[in-house]
Amino acid sequence: ATEALRLASTRRETACTSRNAQSSRSHSVFQLRIKASNAKLGDKREGVLNMVDLAGSERLGTDHQSSKVLKEAQNINKSLSSLVDVISAIALKHSHVPFRNSKLTHMLSPCLGKDSKTLMLANISPLITHSAESLNTLRFAEKVNSCTLGPAKKLNAS
Repeated sequence: ATEALRLASTRRETACTSRNAQSSRSHSVFQLRIKASNAKLGDKREGVLNMVDLAGSERLGTDHQSSKVLKEAQNINKSLSSLVDVISAIALKHSHVPFRNSKLTHMLSPCLGKDSKTLMLANISPLITHSAESLNTLRFAEKVNSCTLGPAKKLNAS
């Protein structure tokens, strides 16, 4: 597992922006698949733990020195917008949830469904110069907090 994390960290793009010396240019997703069995009871379980580090939203036109960084910023914002659309659809109990609008939401659809538990941690800056970004993060967290997935159900592994 350590080698996999090391390899993943070498593949994650970073770039210098006017606000951050090492701005992540992509989301990072770590999936841990867990299988357990109780031979005495003949019970088998399996689950997936997803740990996701979302790249922060980007202010277009203020942070970007190259077309590559601009394109990355547009992709980050598009996937975050898709995540907001999914969270809004879940919160409003829409019959259709647009999981397929981005690779991120499609990959996370099992952990945002009815038989899952989701926890989000929001990381904000204490600096007054970052207050606009911190406020946006808190608004996003408030929207996520408005979602109710319902109780997780016990699923038996096949």
